[in-house]
Amino acid sequence: MVCQFPPFVAAVPDRVRREVLVLVGLVLAVDLVFIAGFYLARLGRATGAVKIGYTVLWTAVTLLVVLRGLGRIRAERVRRRR
Repeated sequence: MVCQFPPFVAAVPDRVRREVLVLVGLVLAVDLVFIAGFYLARLGRATGAVKIGYTVLWTAVTLLVVLRGLGRIRAERVRRRR
């Protein structure tokens, strides 16, 4: 049995693949930090407003990480086409 990537996966340049892996890793790291922060700060007992504020902050940081990562992936793909 021979394992090969489908043609669309094999055609992805290494630099783009690396940026995707960095993006996934950073999102996982942000989630890990915020989940740990939730339990360490004992936010389970906090008021609803504090929990919503924490969730908004978590979402905003995740959004910034994702937008930065997608921008880098797009830039690498555009640079690759030239």
